[in-house]
Parts: sequence; C-alpha cells; structure tokens
Amino acid sequence: MSMKRVFKWFWVWEFEKEDMWLNSMAADGWTLCQIGWCTYWFEKTDPSAYEVRLECRKPDEAYISFVKDTGAEYIGHMMQWLYFRRKSELGHFELNSDLDSRIEQLNNMGRILLPIGILNLGIGLMNLRYNGLGGINLICAGVLAYAYGRIQGKRDELQRERQLHE
Repeated sequence: MSMKRVFKWFWVWEFEKEDMWLNSMAADGWTLCQIGWCTYWFEKTDPSAYEVRLECRKPDEAYISFVKDTGAEYIGHMMQWLYFRRKSELGHFELNSDLDSRIEQLNNMGRILLPIGILNLGIGLMNLRYNGLGGINLICAGVLAYAYGRIQGKRDELQRERQLHE
C-alpha cells in the first residue's frame, strides 16, 4: 500500500478549507488515514472512494460510536478536532448538516479559544511587568482574539440565516 505524509498548517478558522483540502486529496486518490500535529498521513485509494469530515468537539466515545454506526471510520483526533472518513458508495457523508449543529460547533470552538486567549493575555501582561518577556504571550493572545472574532463572525452569520428561516 502506498502512503504519503504531508505537513500543512490551517488556522482554526480555516476548518472549512481543511475539510475541502482533505476531500480534494481523497478525490485524487489520497485518503486520510492518520492525523498528527500539522501532519497528515494519506493512503493511496481509488479516486473519490472516500469522503473525509472533521468536527470540533471533545473526543467522546459515545459520539464516535454514533458516527461509526453510519458506516464511517474514526481516523483520530488532534486536540478537540475529530477526523472521520466514510466510503463514498454509502452516500453523501456530512457532520453538522443543520444550522443548529453548525452553530454549536462554532460555540465549541469559541469555548476553547476564549479561555486560552485570556490566559495568554494575563500571562503576557504579568511577564511584561516583571521581566519584559511577555511579548510572545501577547502575540498569542492577539492571534487567539482574532481567531475568536472570526469564529464568532461565522456563528453570527449562521444565526442570522436561522432567523431568516424561522
């Protein structure tokens, strides 16, 4: 079996881009089989044999089992991101197919980003005051604040869309 490893970085707010990239790889016959920190392992398969999905939520055995019952395979997780694949012959594979579940996924992402950002801000300010080395934490806090804003913007769009359909 032919395998390849790809190192690639996606920002947290680019999860849709990551999903599209993983599925374009699968369409080319390289299906995700293992996940690591900014590292993806692919195995050679028939082109478009699989669809790949990722979701932000705690790795919960009951949920993983539920998704597996749809015919999907659990590939693994990286922090709070779960990765699944399913054979295309089983039909379209979608996680978070309705507005409420998509909004909840974005809320999950916000619940992760906000406390880490606040913690980095606090540590950065304290380090600047005492030893002047808080710059890295402040940069991290800024990036996390930006990510939080992007995620909340996507959530707000979905909430407006939901209101239009009610």
